[in-house]
Amino acid sequence: MSKAALTDSIQDYLKGIYKLSAEGGVTSVSALARQQGVSPASASAMVKKLAALELADHQPYGGVVLTRSGEQVALEIIRHHRLLELYLAETLGVHVDDVHDEADRLEHVISEELEARIDRALGFPTHDPHGDPIPDAELRWPRSSALG
Repeated sequence: MSKAALTDSIQDYLKGIYKLSAEGGVTSVSALARQQGVSPASASAMVKKLAALELADHQPYGGVVLTRSGEQVALEIIRHHRLLELYLAETLGVHVDDVHDEADRLEHVISEELEARIDRALGFPTHDPHGDPIPDAELRWPRSSALG
């Protein structure tokens, strides 16, 4: 399934599950709901949708984990977001405090070609302006990064 076939909301949930699992292992639906700013019922409904799309696995009253496909989509969105933050800050002069919200809006619509051009123009960076690691084009974390 291509990333383009997934809604922004699905992409945001995948990114959220990835980040929560990196922080503490298994992701609970309640933690996901808090992170996404939605009700537990809304988060639960989305988790069921992600499971139906084979992007996540969820056991009732258990945690949510991404499948390999779900993890790949999450990493791609994280890569887009962090490249965009760096591009906005370094190339367009957007203040580092403002790049996050702009990148949140743009991360869902950037093409793979534009992603590659931004990556090349920035010299294949390994970290965004906040110091967070940027996965490479193969969606691997920089070697100096133990945590994604």
